[in-house]
Amino acid sequence: MVQCDVQAGQSSAWIAFGAASKSGRGELFISLTGLPAGLLRPAVKPDYWLRRSPYIPFEKTGACMFGRKNKVRYAVVGGGQISQQAFMPGISRTDNSELAALVTGDPVKADELASKYKIKAWSYDEYATLLRSGEIDAVYVATPNALHTPYVLAALEAGIHVLLEKPATASLADAEQIMDMQKTSGAKLMIAYRLHHEPGTVEMVTRAQKGDFGDLRFFTATFAQNVAEENSRGHNGYWGGPVPDMGTYPLNAVRNLFGLEPTAVHAIGTTTSGRSFNFHDTVAVTLQFPGERIAQFTVSYATAPAERFTLVGTKATIDASPCFMFGPAIGISYVETTADGSETHTFDPVEQFGNETQYFSDCILHDRQPEADAEEGFLDMRVLAAVEQSLDTGRVVALEPRHRSRGIEADQALHLKPAKEPGENQLISVVPQSA
Repeated sequence: MVQCDVQAGQSSAWIAFGAASKSGRGELFISLTGLPAGLLRPAVKPDYWLRRSPYIPFEKTGACMFGRKNKVRYAVVGGGQISQQAFMPGISRTDNSELAALVTGDPVKADELASKYKIKAWSYDEYATLLRSGEIDAVYVATPNALHTPYVLAALEAGIHVLLEKPATASLADAEQIMDMQKTSGAKLMIAYRLHHEPGTVEMVTRAQKGDFGDLRFFTATFAQNVAEENSRGHNGYWGGPVPDMGTYPLNAVRNLFGLEPTAVHAIGTTTSGRSFNFHDTVAVTLQFPGERIAQFTVSYATAPAERFTLVGTKATIDASPCFMFGPAIGISYVETTADGSETHTFDPVEQFGNETQYFSDCILHDRQPEADAEEGFLDMRVLAAVEQSLDTGRVVALEPRHRSRGIEADQALHLKPAKEPGENQLISVVPQSA
């Protein structure tokens, strides 16, 4: 039985592996029994007494919580639009996660967001100190894509869990490095594929894998919006452009609907007259899959908003729209058409960012590997890199055959109520994305 003895005003604790005991010095000892494994630093080994403060928050160990629920403490790395508009409001809908810190290089964001959420702000120069501080258990990395890698690697090396915005990074070599580091660090990493926990998407994927739509033959998709060139997405080359940013959605969707990995990639891009993007602002991609399956999608930063996909099998056709976006008023919907007629399947809006955080924190607290792991991010990254190569050369790019053993499962769908999101005009020190 765990015993507790805490001296008044004492904020630190010791962890003992084995039977709980009291030292007689007013320090707290607890048993490993009942301690959430995800809040232990991976390097911790039995039969050691160690100072826990950088890794196991006393108030979260579960040993002496008197009925309080364990929560994973997150630092947001990057205070841009996706963090302010979606992640930071959304985490409030979870019951196992909390916002604990913000990492930003903008003093206005540091002051105003820290005040709004009652958290501490850290500069990027202080990031290593934050990772050792004992004040966080996980980071949500949402910097521009090209800046992901150093913050992810540093966190994993420190034993801090990582929820990483997609795409995983901005080069295939970096994606491989992240995957390798996650395997050796022992900390958990999940790519923030929020639709892996959205009920409508999960239903379509699991039904496709069960064969409800027959032998799947082809997939087409459109995802477009009008993005301001002044936004960080508008002037940072291919890896800040529409294919990695928006193309990841239809790409990830078709990989999971087919349950297969593409073997060939071809892409054609155009640049809209009068726009000043430093990349192809509209791109059409064709993917070949095993079993003579084909997928095509078009993405754009220079048109009116559009999002839809069609999946065609030998038993049914699926037309989904909305299918990729998020928001308090956006519920995923699809029409299933068979020889017997059409049926519309609609789903209430959910807190997509809260859902993914709830799921990841549950994996941390119960020591389970998340489904959308570093490998899932890498498998998208290798296709995105092939699209870039095809745009540069005009050629079809062959990919080595790959197979992923895991996939989206029905119990990943969550139903958290949407949080209220600030509008673009309410964001702090952000160049709005919309043109």
